[in-house]
Amino acid sequence: MVFASSIPTGLRTPASAYNYNMAPSRTALSSLALLLALLLSCAAVSSAARRLEEAAPKEGEPHLTVPELPVPEHELPPLPKVELPPFPEVHLPPFPKVELPPKPEIPAIPEFHFPEPEEEAKP
Repeated sequence: MVFASSIPTGLRTPASAYNYNMAPSRTALSSLALLLALLLSCAAVSSAARRLEEAAPKEGEPHLTVPELPVPEHELPPLPKVELPPFPEVHLPPFPKVELPPKPEIPAIPEFHFPEPEEEAKP
């Protein structure tokens, strides 16, 4: 047990630094409630998974089968024949001939060579 008299005065915390009347805040209580709810939900999920694993059929046991339901056959009425109106003839004037300027020549890309490393003078 450490007595206050054995702690050097420079390391002591003044009594005014402690607030003994401090009650837990609402955010602390809601955070605690959230953590408790999360812990309970994790426990519930793990126990439910364990129960499902134990209830799963083993390799040799037969599985439940779902009976096949009869599918009624329906006869669809014939589709109506769709007739489109005739496409009107359209006479467009011919496109004008466009004369473009000659294509400019693209300059060749100069080749790039890395410079040779200079050899250092050895003494």
